[in-house]
Amino acid sequence: MLEKWNAALEYIEDNLDGAIDPATLARITLSSEYHFRRVFSALAGMSFSQYVRNRRMTLATADILDGAGVLEVAVKYGYSSGDAFSRAFRQMNGMTPSQARRPGAVLRSQQTVSFHLTIGGQHTMRYRIADLPEFSIVGRKTRIPLKYQGENLAMTEFHRNLPSGTGEQLRMLADVRELPEILFVSAGFEAEREDGSLFDYYLAVAASHDHDDWDNLRVPASKWVVFEASSQGNLTDALQQLWADAFSEWFPSNPYQVVPGPELLTITEKSEDWSSGKGELWIPVERR
Repeated sequence: MLEKWNAALEYIEDNLDGAIDPATLARITLSSEYHFRRVFSALAGMSFSQYVRNRRMTLATADILDGAGVLEVAVKYGYSSGDAFSRAFRQMNGMTPSQARRPGAVLRSQQTVSFHLTIGGQHTMRYRIADLPEFSIVGRKTRIPLKYQGENLAMTEFHRNLPSGTGEQLRMLADVRELPEILFVSAGFEAEREDGSLFDYYLAVAASHDHDDWDNLRVPASKWVVFEASSQGNLTDALQQLWADAFSEWFPSNPYQVVPGPELLTITEKSEDWSSGKGELWIPVERR
């Protein structure tokens, strides 16, 4: 499957001075646009739109150094005006186009990305496919910034401020036997899902119907891939790595694609200080 993702990169490179159609990229990679964006960000380490912006600016910088006018380059690479281009140029290079032409100017470049299969053999990903009926996520919700690595302080603060006994009250509402009682739910992501972008976070349970006085999110019947993680060191780090491994390793190698919907994290076993334990990540999918 990686050859298809590299073909998508070639398409991007061939169209940097024109329109890049996400639907075409989805067809090349035999996926949906949503799935393409999610997996691209995991493989490339940046969002699809950020990569395209950086590549276009890299080529535009070369044109500027060759003596092309700002407005000419702006039009070529799809900027609405010379001023908009100059602002984007400064954001990437830390200087104006005219300053970039001066001797000794140090500029920044976005190298082309290519995807390669690395065979390590240290571990295999444990997963299963599950079908869930329609259900409701019922709990307490907040909207916080996404953080891919390290402690999410906004999430920690949210948990700290929950009223005492919230977990026990929620457990009384859980009646979907296929899922563990307490769920840590991520939903409502911004389109590019960049680090620092906002998403809806719930401490919740799965219930057969909505409940008044709680935040509710109805989830349609669907198929899910369930990844398992265990750690004898830092359980939080292991769970964060599970997300990265799912999108950078498992999805490009299996005939499933992610579909829009909430992602569920469950803790099935943990020590008092979270230094060890087991957890699961549930992601809604469909066959490609």
